[in-house]
Amino acid sequence: MVAAQAGDARAYDQLLRDCLPLLRGVARRRIADAHEAEDAVQDTLLTIHRMLATYDPGRPLRPWLIAITERRCIDRLRRRGRGAGRETPIDDHAETLAAPITETGEDRIAGRQLREAVAELPESQRTALRLAKLEDLPLADAAAKSGLSVGALKVATHRALKTLRRRFGAEDKS
Repeated sequence: MVAAQAGDARAYDQLLRDCLPLLRGVARRRIADAHEAEDAVQDTLLTIHRMLATYDPGRPLRPWLIAITERRCIDRLRRRGRGAGRETPIDDHAETLAAPITETGEDRIAGRQLREAVAELPESQRTALRLAKLEDLPLADAAAKSGLSVGALKVATHRALKTLRRRFGAEDKS
């Protein structure tokens, strides 16, 4: 390690080769998934490279290497734990994703009727609906873009939605 710190490339290469079985053993004990464990080993090697100058030659090398490896394993497990709740394996949905989306004649008619109904709205309501609901802009941005105040934009959007609900028979009783 001292020679590697001094810049001896051959010694550095040999050091990494010699410590690899130790790193893999620690990673495999910590992480059950072989691919994740190997990724943790690669992370460890990168950390060793970055932290080479911080090693104190007066202290044992093995505990230093083990500590780095365990920390990289913990980082991997945490990352995987955080992502697990937000990720869904794509294999479970392969058939769903492969199926082409087909639009029925009924869908086309409904879409055309909606476009016609929106086109019949007053200009301010059409603009408010497009900016606030379809483009999902923040109210301040939609108001600035439309030239309306935030209050006027809210009122125009509300009136547009109420008109569309009434036209399609979905008006709420409130």
